[in-house]
Amino acid sequence: MKTLDFKPKFFSAIKNYDRKTFVADLMAGLIVGIVALPLAIAFGIASGVSPEKGIITAIVAGLFISLFGGSKVQIGGPTGAFIVIVYGIIQQYGIQGLTVATLMAGVFLILLGVLRLGTIIKYIPYPIVVGFTSGIAVTIFTTQVKDLLGMQIDQVPSDFVEKWGAYIYNIGSIDCWSALVGIVSVFIIAITPRFSKKIPGSLVAIIVMTVAVLLLKQYAGVTSIETIGDRFSINSTLPGAVVPELSWETIKGLVGPAVTIAVLGAIESLLSATVADGVIGDHHNSNTELIGQGIANIASPLFGGIPATGAIARTMTNINNGGRTPVAGIVHAVVLLLIFLFLMPLAQYIPMACLAGVLVVVSYGMSGWRSFLAMMRNPKSDVTVLLLTFFLTIIFDLTIAIEFGLVCACLLFMRRMAETTEVRAVLDEIDLNEDADMERGNLEHLTIPEHVEVYEINGPYFFGAGNRFEDIVAPFGHKPKVRIIRMRKVPFIDSTGLHNLENMCLTSQKEGITVVLSGVNAKVDAVLRRNNFEQLLGTENICNHIDLALARAREIVGA
Repeated sequence: MKTLDFKPKFFSAIKNYDRKTFVADLMAGLIVGIVALPLAIAFGIASGVSPEKGIITAIVAGLFISLFGGSKVQIGGPTGAFIVIVYGIIQQYGIQGLTVATLMAGVFLILLGVLRLGTIIKYIPYPIVVGFTSGIAVTIFTTQVKDLLGMQIDQVPSDFVEKWGAYIYNIGSIDCWSALVGIVSVFIIAITPRFSKKIPGSLVAIIVMTVAVLLLKQYAGVTSIETIGDRFSINSTLPGAVVPELSWETIKGLVGPAVTIAVLGAIESLLSATVADGVIGDHHNSNTELIGQGIANIASPLFGGIPATGAIARTMTNINNGGRTPVAGIVHAVVLLLIFLFLMPLAQYIPMACLAGVLVVVSYGMSGWRSFLAMMRNPKSDVTVLLLTFFLTIIFDLTIAIEFGLVCACLLFMRRMAETTEVRAVLDEIDLNEDADMERGNLEHLTIPEHVEVYEINGPYFFGAGNRFEDIVAPFGHKPKVRIIRMRKVPFIDSTGLHNLENMCLTSQKEGITVVLSGVNAKVDAVLRRNNFEQLLGTENICNHIDLALARAREIVGA
């Protein structure tokens, strides 16, 4: 029995920890904490919760992901990918429902890690990942149009098409000052990297635009620009842990959203960890990372937080500023905690249009439009999956898109696995030059005797290829006395393959045809013996190589 694959990087990293590494981690954690602040606030508000819940998520989840995760440099917290799903859950089930769904997602993530499914998650087809990531980006941008332009809309519809209809209908309600704040914020974020790689453009934009809006209100009498304080009451007290009430009906109703959170969190965290590995030359532990993410998503909602996962942008900021161990992530959480306790009341002056500008830039970064356009040149099957996932995400919701994506991933895998298996008829003679299951001597070819058919299976004989014999019509023009099935290139056979092989043998026997198996490897042979193929065919008709099979065929034909 395999042991639990749970080896947090934190505990191995601190064994040989030194002062130089700590200084590097301290500086990186400080910078990442500052970078995470505006994003945590923006993600919290966009998700439909208060701004402090976004920061609480970054503190609690960020701490646990760094303590128990499988990557040295992963920074965890709320991300843009969760905005759509969290907002939808709150609209349908309320905050209590979100808490329960996040707890369940945490349990699912732990189970994925315990069952060692971390590597399997990474095999979800790339078109699906690009499709719903781009769809999320478009959806995030759509949700921010109202605040970016300061539109006066009492209730924005949740449906994508209806939302744009409301924007067009209320286009005359745009507030010019709010729109100016939003557009200038986007501009500041875009140009900041040209002057400084370490200072985040989002933080610069928030500071500059907050000060500008305060001056406009104080000296120009501009009061139409909405701020966080106008919409939310800021609370800088760290809440205690509260366990929500659980009932079977609630749990049953939230399985779908919980699975969506878990799958999305798993994909994003493992993608982030993989990207980080390529930069620092390390290898993360996928299963440990999933367990760490699960622990974080159980802890976060208990303190009022929302779902969290590994954040690629913050992780890369950590690496670029010298972070090399999970200590940097812990420092990042501590920095956010100090800001939350002592500076949180200042957040009430941040303009909503500025936060919308931050999320517009985030959505642009998430869109991956270059990858999206490049994939349009791929095979039609990939393009179809890409577009379907994309439109399902923006028109319906992420739960449907991910469920469709997972089904698609399975179907694509089955189809491509089936395509690797070939069942073909061999005519006239067998070329021995590339065979490995015969005693060739000085011969180059083996002639197939009269009244003998030879078929060859190349690849796994499983449910995807089990019906191939039914699709192949013998090209010989007469009913044979012997049918040889070469299985030298069959690495395994499943129950469907066994069923179809048995049916073919029984049908052949009813027609007076003897079936001889050739080149069966030890693993497949053991499966056949367990399923009584020796009794069905006879021991003498299961041969190690083609020479013996042909000799047996000549014996049967001669008799």
